Amino acid sequence: MSKQIKIFMVIAVVGAAAVWYMMSGSSGPAGGPMGGMGGRPPTAVSFLALKSETIALQETLPGRVAALRQAEIRPQVNGIITERLFEEGTDVEKGQALYQIDDTPYKATLASRVADLKSAQADLTAKKARDVRYQELIKTNAVSGQAYDDVIAELNQSEASVAVAQASVQVAQVDLDYTRVYAPISGRIGKSSVTEGALVTTNQTENLAVITQLDPVFVDISQPGEDAMRLRMQMAEQNIPVEIIIDRSTSLTHPEKGELKFSDVVVDETTGSIGLRAHVPNPKQTLLPGLFVHAKLDLGEREVVLVPQRAAVRNQTGGINVWVLNDENVVNPRPISVSAAYQDQWIVAEGIAAGEKIVIEGYQKIGPGMTVVPSPWVPAQ
Repeated sequence: MSKQIKIFMVIAVVGAAAVWYMMSGSSGPAGGPMGGMGGRPPTAVSFLALKSETIALQETLPGRVAALRQAEIRPQVNGIITERLFEEGTDVEKGQALYQIDDTPYKATLASRVADLKSAQADLTAKKARDVRYQELIKTNAVSGQAYDDVIAELNQSEASVAVAQASVQVAQVDLDYTRVYAPISGRIGKSSVTEGALVTTNQTENLAVITQLDPVFVDISQPGEDAMRLRMQMAEQNIPVEIIIDRSTSLTHPEKGELKFSDVVVDETTGSIGLRAHVPNPKQTLLPGLFVHAKLDLGEREVVLVPQRAAVRNQTGGINVWVLNDENVVNPRPISVSAAYQDQWIVAEGIAAGEKIVIEGYQKIGPGMTVVPSPWVPAQ
């Protein structure tokens, strides 16, 4: 017998023995209850009996700081900047002078308009005196009716001329007042984009400076639409405190707590989210506009059923399954829906109730309908 034939026979015998051993190692179908001659012993698992718990529900969402008020300073008349009247980076008060624009031509214009007004007023005085004389003459028919009508027309025209001159004086005064640029709001003013000698024009696109009100500030938050609807209803019933986390890696938080004040009425079509806005005190001005933060919303206490995340298994559709243990120690998978995460657990929305038991450890070795040997789960300290 050749060497190759001997090797083939040895391989065949070993394979047949392996198949016989595998077939005799289980007396029932895979995943079914085991027992009887040659059966595997039931799998040991740890279980947890679910119960209702009262928790302080919180939700942390990304947000960005926005100024409560912000004013861009722009000139309303043309001219040369002759003086800057503030220090960059300081706090300014509403009505405080910020810039002085050369007012020489505007003073001259105002003087000219005042002179025109005086001239119109003098002409009106003469027309009124003439009207008085003609009123007496018309009574004795010393003048014609047409002549008296002409006097009245000239009087009305003089009154109109005075009104036009008065309006011109007011416009010239406004232009002169605009040569001094004032702060429209109180807040912190930034750097100046112009210096003395710069030419500025009415309604130019470049601002002279920006004033930002930093106390309090807004924190704009984005949240998925369904969760935002729940928050809108909760906002109508109670105030929702907000804690601002400046740096999550170091747990640095803002010392002042804010309050959720506003929810947008339009859902973003691209993200499906709704904008929320929190009102946060900022007395030390530590929160600056544009800063990226996280907002922790305190949603109050709620009675819920919690499932440890370690007991949850993702199914083929992306949902969550848990293994439920019945009174006969038989396990079966069950899909559940969750509303949010709480620490290392899921908050159950539906699918399982308090009093039911779920497998925490050992579910990797079990199958649907299998009988197991359960023992209460003890969390690691």
